[in-house]
Amino acid sequence: MTDFSLKDKVIVVTGGTGILGKSFIDAIVEAGGSVGILGRNEDIARQRADHINRSGGRAVPLIADVLDIEDLKAAKDKILNKFGRIDGLVNAAGGIMPQGVLMPDQDLFQMDLNGMREVMDLNLWGTLNPTQIFGEAMAKSTGKGSIVNISSMNSKRAITRVLGYNMGKAAVDCYTQWFAVEMANRYGDKLRMNALAPGFFLTEQNKKMLLKPDGSYTERAQAVIDQTPFKRFGEPDELKGALVWLLSDASKFVTGSMVCVDGGFSIFGGV
Repeated sequence: MTDFSLKDKVIVVTGGTGILGKSFIDAIVEAGGSVGILGRNEDIARQRADHINRSGGRAVPLIADVLDIEDLKAAKDKILNKFGRIDGLVNAAGGIMPQGVLMPDQDLFQMDLNGMREVMDLNLWGTLNPTQIFGEAMAKSTGKGSIVNISSMNSKRAITRVLGYNMGKAAVDCYTQWFAVEMANRYGDKLRMNALAPGFFLTEQNKKMLLKPDGSYTERAQAVIDQTPFKRFGEPDELKGALVWLLSDASKFVTGSMVCVDGGFSIFGGV
């Protein structure tokens, strides 16, 4: 169906140098879109862009920190100079950091509050900042487009150890709904914002908590599997369909929603 096509659309992916970010940029290119790969790791961003360009797609590396407004403005100028427009944004930058983890043997009332705040800021402001910069460019360059924020199972349920991440993603959900309404009030059905909520996927950030050195599951990982009706972790490519749907015209009457791709984790009561 042509509604699912991203042909002629230019989409920026923050966190584009991560594991899930790679699936996102691949999905966009496979659906016919052009992509701006935004991240702090210049080598990976350039490698991924070069591979896409050599394979017949269109991509540009955008080296930027999502917490740095000037970085984001420079990245916006670069992609507009390259493609002349922006049609979509995927806010995939975020994640967990060691300073934002409280282990079971640590004192609850002595946890690293600055670390928790740092993780919360990354996930929340790392979503708001790019939206302010690329969303404005979207409104001015095409007058329409789709923004997809990356939520998490942590946003709706208490997931132990990672308070900063929980708070950041919960705030992202609130922001998604609020901003979707405000855009609709100002732009009608032309600008949309939704959230994609992955279940548990193995990434570089969570591997140490989920896998032992020999590759077997930790106790925490087994608890995740037990809570997931599909009894496995997700594969990054399993996020592609939902992402393309949210970015494409196939979802043009959808805004302010959260789509869970989680193997049933969010609905299972454990019994």
